[in-house]
Amino acid sequence: MKTLNCRDAGFDCNAQIHAETDEEILAQAAEHASSVHGVTVTPELAEGLKSLIHEEA
Repeated sequence: MKTLNCRDAGFDCNAQIHAETDEEILAQAAEHASSVHGVTVTPELAEGLKSLIHEEA
C-alpha cells in the first residue's frame, strides 16, 4: 500500500491518501487538492508529488 501525506506537499492539512498505485494516489490527490484546497494539479505538480509517495511499513 502506498501513502501520500497532504502536509508533505506543503499544505496545513492532515489528510492521508492511500492506494495501491502511484496513479491512484495522484488521482485521489488531484480530487483532494481541488475540493479541499482549491488547487488544480498540473502535470508539473503531479510529477513533484510522485517523490512524496512512499510505501507503508
